[in-house]
Amino acid sequence: MAEIYSAPEEIKEPKIDFSGGFNRKEHLAKEAKYIDDIKAFLAKNGYKGKNMGKVIRFPVADGYAQYMVISMRPLMLMHLPLGDAWTFEYAHLLTEKEVNQKVKQQEALDKLFSGE
Repeated sequence: MAEIYSAPEEIKEPKIDFSGGFNRKEHLAKEAKYIDDIKAFLAKNGYKGKNMGKVIRFPVADGYAQYMVISMRPLMLMHLPLGDAWTFEYAHLLTEKEVNQKVKQQEALDKLFSGE
């Protein structure tokens, strides 16, 4: 079973601002920087190893619940409050095997849609 943690408050997640029009590409770049900043925060605090910093996603409603792998043993995940900040109600029940499978699936999807 996984322990679920909140993202560090000192790293501010990007907010969608519709006041001056919405630039999707710019917002996605801000989300990518946020993810990189959290991964660097984890590394700075001594976390390393297989899958550390990898993001897994679960479809929920009109978006995704997103989690970053902190550690595989013990299994620790960090909820990423991106988009509508959806959560996956069974995240705490995930096993190491399931997380490994989700990481592989996400990498395959990222490769497929990156055009590589």
